[in-house]
Amino acid sequence: MIDFKKMDGLVPAIIQDADTRNVLMLGFMNEEAYQTTLSTGHVTFWSRTRKTLWTKGETSGNFLNLVDIKVDCDNDTLLVRVHPEGPTCHKGTDTCWGETNEAQPLEFLGELQDFINERKKQMPEGSYTTKLFKDGVNKIAQKVGEEAVETVIEATNGTSGNLIYEVSDLVYHLIVLLAEKGLRIEDVATELHKRHDPDWDKKRRMAKAAGKMK
Repeated sequence: MIDFKKMDGLVPAIIQDADTRNVLMLGFMNEEAYQTTLSTGHVTFWSRTRKTLWTKGETSGNFLNLVDIKVDCDNDTLLVRVHPEGPTCHKGTDTCWGETNEAQPLEFLGELQDFINERKKQMPEGSYTTKLFKDGVNKIAQKVGEEAVETVIEATNGTSGNLIYEVSDLVYHLIVLLAEKGLRIEDVATELHKRHDPDWDKKRRMAKAAGKMK
């Protein structure tokens, strides 16, 4: 249940692009605005200055099309995920902070991992990813090796465009291998983040030494 009583009938609504995950704006909803948003699929707020409901885009056409709404742990703040039509800010910018609402390409790796994991779960016929999982870990590891060799060849004797193509194949097959072993690409990112610590190597040697002493 949303607690509309804490702020005299209002709750803050954080508006986030469902695809890029960028925060677009902050508004306020009362219970009527919340219900209107659910029933129309267009995000609707309560105007604290005009004391009335207003649907984003009703004059500009830049609607915020509802994807879903989540309530925070205290039941007094909403995270509203949307698909925006055009700029969100009344000043013409993508966000109310003047930022450009663009996807971060690295975040797609997590989405690709989710897609590959779903393939492993569903195993749809005719899918290349399904075939890889059916072939087993040895074949998948072999494909990673083959793509690594092709990447080296393009790096030393090819073009930048072909290098990107081969690296993409390598990363895809690597994520399939990780999925087969019950791991994720984020596990690799976590390990690299650890190694970014200037004292990482010293800590690693100490951990190994402690392990030998047991």
